[in-house]
Order: sequence, then structure tokens, then C-alpha cells
Amino acid sequence: MAVDLLLGLQWGDEGKGKIVDVLTQDYDIIARFQGGPNAGHTLEFDGIKHVLHTIPSGIFHKNAVNVVGNGVVIDPVIFKKELDALKKFNLDVNAKLFISRKAHLILPTHRLLDAASEASKGKAKIGSTLKGIGPTYMDKTGRNGMRIGDLELSDWKEKYRSLANKHEAMINFYDVDIQYDLAELETDFFRAVEELKKLTFIDSEEYLYQAQKAGKKILAEGAQGSLLDIDFGTYPFVTSSNTTAAGACTGLGVAPNQIGAVKGIFKAYTTRVGSGPFPTELFDEDGETMGRVGNEFGATTGRPRRCGWLDLVALKYAVRVNGVTELMMMKGDVLSGFKKLKVCTAYNYKGEQIEHFPYNIEAENVTPVYSEMAGWKEDLTKMTSADQLPKELNDYIDFLEKELEVPIKIVSVGPDRTQTILR
Repeated sequence: MAVDLLLGLQWGDEGKGKIVDVLTQDYDIIARFQGGPNAGHTLEFDGIKHVLHTIPSGIFHKNAVNVVGNGVVIDPVIFKKELDALKKFNLDVNAKLFISRKAHLILPTHRLLDAASEASKGKAKIGSTLKGIGPTYMDKTGRNGMRIGDLELSDWKEKYRSLANKHEAMINFYDVDIQYDLAELETDFFRAVEELKKLTFIDSEEYLYQAQKAGKKILAEGAQGSLLDIDFGTYPFVTSSNTTAAGACTGLGVAPNQIGAVKGIFKAYTTRVGSGPFPTELFDEDGETMGRVGNEFGATTGRPRRCGWLDLVALKYAVRVNGVTELMMMKGDVLSGFKKLKVCTAYNYKGEQIEHFPYNIEAENVTPVYSEMAGWKEDLTKMTSADQLPKELNDYIDFLEKELEVPIKIVSVGPDRTQTILR
């Protein structure tokens, strides 16, 4: 049984959590394959809004097993808070949530290192969420990191102490004013680790292999978005992991020839949190309206998201890099009321018009080339079927499908799981 993938195709915040929640009824296992608590997956149903950071978005479904894969980095303190928030829903977490022994741990000093590094950059800062993600992946690739499996060893605290001491020396090297009480942070960390150890740790690649052999349906859930990929994103304003389809193979131990459908999610417009280039960013009333109507604030940081028209050059790039087989368009309802819509179909790049995503998309090199389309006035949020959608929206969808050469199977018209139209 092939493993299906679900990925974000922009700079994150596309609405992956909602779609995983909607699709989970068709799957036996939901597996996160990269990222950490810098991700914020928002789910809304039964009048309640849930924000998950590390736990897969299938956790609210009774019959789904949720796996945190080896490519994920885990902060025990944040993980414990997520578990605490789930207690009131009477979920059988111990039976529904497994963690890969090969997943790396975020230590308190990783977060301090993150803050010190960002502070040292001054105006050149990259907009880190300060969750310790980057330093943890640095330790992983530097072969210094601590993993979930280490918590099963009798001397794991000695390994922790050695790594934390190294981190403190590095913090001093940055020579910035970072105020912290490590003893207090460690008290919370060790307490959270004890809660984490109550969960089931697994050799996830073996677990998923046997699940495939048994015919189980598996959905791999990505975090962030393709344009934040450490290799293919807008470097250095990216995250520290591979957010693209290839990351599912290395982040779960799934062979490339075992990948099935690749489901790509994008917003009907574009947003970005933090620093970095954004060719279609709007600084006018249209951008303000998108942010206000779309409630564009980061689920993890609360930072306002930058908003702009849909960038088809970037979206085509993400579709190709990931091998997307079907698309899902989110927040179509936010565009209701715009008389005209714009879509970026090419870039003026250093005096030449191009349609591919170049190495550098900084403003001094790139100016977007737009196509205009008619907007619609109708409120989409109460619509329940594709035949209710206004003609102008269907024209917009048809145009995107023709350009992207991939079908749009889902149109989201609101944050609730019921506000999802299948095409």
C-alpha cells in the first residue's frame, strides 16, 4: 500500500491541519515527517479551535494512529502542553500516538542558542520563531544531537549535561544580552521528559513498513511549506528541514517508490510570516483586507502575516519539485468582494521576462507580471457543493488548473472542517 503525502506549496500556513483532519477518515495512520513546534496546524470543528504544533492532525479521529517521525524535532515542554490541552477531549493518546526513537530532542539551550544567534544578526535576522529548531537540526547534522531513543538509556542525563554545557559556551561566544535562568528551564524540561516517556516510542521505519505490508493506508503530513525548504526555498529565509516531498522519504524511512498521491495545498492568494523576499506582497488596502478577512496571524507566533496576490511562478515551481498529483485551494472565501483579482504569471527578472523560479527573487531583481481576472461578491462560507460556486470563482479555478496542469480537488470556503467542497 503506497504512502500518500500532504504538503504545503507556499511559505507555510496554507491550512494543512484542516485538510489532514478532513482526510483522516480515509486513512489508518497519519505521520509527521519533518519540522517541529515552529509549525502551527489549526483545526476547527464543533465550535472549537485547536492548534497543534508537533502532534499530527489526525489525533482527534478515534480510529487513526498518529506517528511523529524521525525527521521531526521535539520540544518536550511544548509537547507536554499539547498533551495537556488534549486531556479534556478524552482521547486515548497512549494508543493513538507513537514517537520515533530517531526523532531529535530540542533542549532548553537550543532555544537560547536560537535567540542568541538571531539577536547577533541585527537587521539581517531571518525571522526565526525562536523555538530552537535551527540549532537542533545543526546538532543533528553535526552528529551531536540527542534523540528520543536516548531517553531509554540510564545515562541520558549525562549526555544532556554534556551537550547543554557545550551550548552555554556557544551562547557566550555570541556576546549578546540574553537573560535566562537555565535551572528553571531545566526543571520544566525534565518534568516534561518524564511525561514524554509515558508514551510509546517506536522504530518508526519498521512500524510503517509493516503497516504498509498489512495494507494500512498512510498519510504523511508535512509542516511549513515548500518555499521554506532548506534546499529549494528562499534561502536563507527558510526553515531547517526538507519540507518538500523528498523529506517524507528521509523523515519517515519510506522508499521513494512507495510514494502514492502527492496532495499539494495552497491559498487562493499568498502569505508569508517573517523576513524574506515576497514578489507579490501588497502594501495597500487589498493586502490589508486579505489579512483582516483571512485572520492572517501566525498560529505559532501570533505575528501578522504578509499578504499578496497568488504567485503562479512560485506555485508551479513547488508543484514540479514535489511531483504534485492533486491540489487543494484554501481560503477562497477570503477573496469574495474583490472586484478584480490579480495572478502573477511571470517575473521581470533583471530586464528579462521569465516564467521559472530563479535563484534570487529579491525585489531589486524581480518584478511580478500580472494577469487580471474578474472577482466575485458572493459569500462562499455557507456553500456546500461545487455547483453553488460563482462563475467567476470557477473561472479562477479553471485558469489555475490550466496553468498548473494539476486538478484542484478541494476548495476550502471557511476554517471549519464542514466548510470543505469536493470537486
